[in-house]
Amino acid sequence: MRREFRFVQVDVFTERVFGGNPLAVVFEAVGLGDSEMQAIAREVNCSETTFLLPPTRPDCAARVRIFTPAREVPFAGHPTIGTAWVLATEKMLPPGTTRFNLEEGIGPVEVTLEGDPARPSFLWMRHGEARLGPELTDRAGFARALGLAETDLLPGHPVCTGSTGNAFLYIPLKDRETVDRARLDVPALLAAQGEGPHLGVFVFAPEPSGSWAGRGAAEGEPSGSWAGRGAAEGEPSGYKVYSRMFAPHTSGVPEDPATGSASGPLGAYLVERGLVAPAATVDIVSEQGTRMGRPSFLRIRLGMRGGRISDIQVGGSVVAVIDGRLRIP
Repeated sequence: MRREFRFVQVDVFTERVFGGNPLAVVFEAVGLGDSEMQAIAREVNCSETTFLLPPTRPDCAARVRIFTPAREVPFAGHPTIGTAWVLATEKMLPPGTTRFNLEEGIGPVEVTLEGDPARPSFLWMRHGEARLGPELTDRAGFARALGLAETDLLPGHPVCTGSTGNAFLYIPLKDRETVDRARLDVPALLAAQGEGPHLGVFVFAPEPSGSWAGRGAAEGEPSGSWAGRGAAEGEPSGYKVYSRMFAPHTSGVPEDPATGSASGPLGAYLVERGLVAPAATVDIVSEQGTRMGRPSFLRIRLGMRGGRISDIQVGGSVVAVIDGRLRIP
């Protein structure tokens, strides 16, 4: 007997349709097996597809399984933000709810809604502790893997892994133009990395201080971002970074328009490596997806105590795109 499942598709980390990172959310997924969920994710072919299930924990609003076109992942950013927005707008949360947990593979992930709880204008997801790995020393090899020269890497700042639940390889580059020139050669990457798990590759370049201060918001950029301004005492600081992420060898995603799970460790890297000045609150905007025609703006907010990072949140906006039905034999 043919089964039908309702799904919606939203764009995440954007304020308008056809920007950001697309996400498909499948409702009432009880009865779908692992192989069926994977087949649906391949068919939809978004960076990730989520499947809504009843929670197994009393402290969570829903259980969420997350699939890329190639595999299931325990945690991801734009699926968390997008799925939370869908739960709110579909009235699947108690009225007036502004903070709740989603049950993911790594455990509960906290989400906070801003604006109307029934149609939030902005959402924050809380990350766990960021862990940065030791420096990976084959800088020339990593540069070759990106089609670049070693001099294109940001001097004095290491290539390393980082994770708040989903690990990535972080490669700092010297400027925005270099980030746009990067082209991943997977065999060369694996040769440079050596032994260890295959990881998505996150390349980024901090924007020079003042490079965007005082200008109007870029097309699609959220109003109210903290563009390049200095922070008065007690105010959030404001910084910007330009980013891309490649994962054809890990998730079947040649390039991801917006990677929320990579943005928490990115914020930690920027602070711990001295690219961003520490403050009680550090605010960073990561622009991603622009090179592939899907501009995304991810806000990273770090809380600090005693010179150490005590809290990491990543946030963005969501817009609805598609409402449809999946027919499964």
